[in-house]
Amino acid sequence: MNRLRIAFVPGDPGGIGPELTVKVLSSPPPDVDILLVGDEKVVTRGEQTAGARIDRTPVAGDSLSAAWPAHPHPLLFLQQNGASPEEIAPGSATAAGGRASLRELECAVDLAARGIVDGVCFAPLNKQAMKLGGMDAQDELHHLAGFLGFSGCLSEINITDAGVWTSRVTSHVPLRRVPDLIDREKIKASARLLSRALREYGVPSPQIAVAALNPHGGDGGNFGREEIDIIAPAVKELREEGMRAAGPYPADTLFRRVLSENIHGVVTMYHDQGQIALKLQGFERGVSVLGGLPVAVATPAHGTAYDIAGRNAAFTGATEAALQVVIRMAAQKRERARGQEQHEN
Repeated sequence: MNRLRIAFVPGDPGGIGPELTVKVLSSPPPDVDILLVGDEKVVTRGEQTAGARIDRTPVAGDSLSAAWPAHPHPLLFLQQNGASPEEIAPGSATAAGGRASLRELECAVDLAARGIVDGVCFAPLNKQAMKLGGMDAQDELHHLAGFLGFSGCLSEINITDAGVWTSRVTSHVPLRRVPDLIDREKIKASARLLSRALREYGVPSPQIAVAALNPHGGDGGNFGREEIDIIAPAVKELREEGMRAAGPYPADTLFRRVLSENIHGVVTMYHDQGQIALKLQGFERGVSVLGGLPVAVATPAHGTAYDIAGRNAAFTGATEAALQVVIRMAAQKRERARGQEQHEN
């Protein structure tokens, strides 16, 4: 198996995912094999919206391993049972759409966990739809961790158009809970996860900046002591471990420093600290990596854009970028495995 194999999932069927899927995969990357995991009805509707076609070869799930050698470098299509078109009309979050997108994502990630594909890229999902469809977890990252039986540290990692990677200590929680959820161990775990993800992407010695929580970095304790009592000690311990970590830096000037000093990654304390930078610096090419999972999974950082679904108005930049991130992470993982095998022999 020389060429990388990437599974691609069309995302929420009521959003722009089907259109993005067709636009990106009608001219797939030339050096990888793609497995499209989805519903024929949804893909066909995406083709009608985009005015393009995906040249695909249907394959059964139990014959995937033999399908690639039998069809040199095709785009294979694995049919999933979705919902009726009436249940997933474009432009709204539906339980049927949420269930379908979860099933397709689980199928693709299971294939990656079993080594049949090297990574997974998925078009935008919608948390409301997935919760309507039965998802109990806070988001798709934690849902997939439960699906895989993985209990390690997790964090959504976002990549700005400037190439800066960000993780966060807290994520989809009310802002009033954030101070009580921050501690040294969580900060260190988030930084380690981010550093590991960057190394897996091919950055040999990542430099990590850590954000402050309070205005002006706490102003010496006048605006809060989290920086003094929690964040700064965590950064010191990370440096003692050998990580190139620095901070805490006030959040309002943090990303100016990061860009001017070519820092690779940022650990933020809560969701919007990193997301504002992402949306400002790379909304049309931003990528989210499901950090911590044992398989490479990425998606565009924007949402399902229900307001333009079905209008052939979706921009493909972030989806293309997400696919390239998965490809590079998968290639690096395979290279590491090859190096380990040579070392053992």
